[in-house]
Amino acid sequence: MENQNEYQDEKMKAAMRLTYNTQKRRLQLPEYGRNVQKMIEYVKSIPDREERNRQARAVIDVMETVNPQVHLQDDYEHKLWDHMYIISGFDLDVDSPYPAPKPEELSTPPVEIKHKRTPVKIAHYGRNIENIINLIADEKDGEVKDAMIRSIAMYMRQQYMIWNKDSVNDETIFNDLVKLSGGRIRIPEGLHLGRIPNDQAFSRPGQGNPKNRMAMRQKNSRMKNFKK
Repeated sequence: MENQNEYQDEKMKAAMRLTYNTQKRRLQLPEYGRNVQKMIEYVKSIPDREERNRQARAVIDVMETVNPQVHLQDDYEHKLWDHMYIISGFDLDVDSPYPAPKPEELSTPPVEIKHKRTPVKIAHYGRNIENIINLIADEKDGEVKDAMIRSIAMYMRQQYMIWNKDSVNDETIFNDLVKLSGGRIRIPEGLHLGRIPNDQAFSRPGQGNPKNRMAMRQKNSRMKNFKK
């Protein structure tokens, strides 16, 4: 009994001596692991420069093995040497075949690319329809432009039905079309979009046609019964 208690005490002491990763030094490049980081720390401690260079080249070979994905990059050997300098904290005095990177090169913020993006005017039509309308507005007046206006109006009516599920008259679509064009498009006189069949159903992206989904479920049910 006493031996068992001593064993339990030693086991608890050993557990208390465990060092967790959260207590260890932060990994500079986790893809290489902690052992590679320890190797590089050891290389830094070698006083003889020739031996330090030899060990650094050995570490490069290990890094190449540990992280084979580096081969997918152009000039991957240069990348490996750069990574070794980064892991060392840029405190590695060896004769590298490539110039050592500087810390400020990695901390430079990206150049901000200014992109003017106006909000969508009518959400259920989307930005692409707005872009198409702008292209149509730049066309010369004539039969071709009138045909384009009718085509985009019919597509707008379809999008309206997808998101609103309500019937919509031609006048509403025409008013939206003029609004989206900034008044640059005039609706051709006498233009009609035609009737939508009563059995026509529109679905939102990713939902599919409800009738098609019902038909597919019925088909799957018949197939299961047939297999039985």
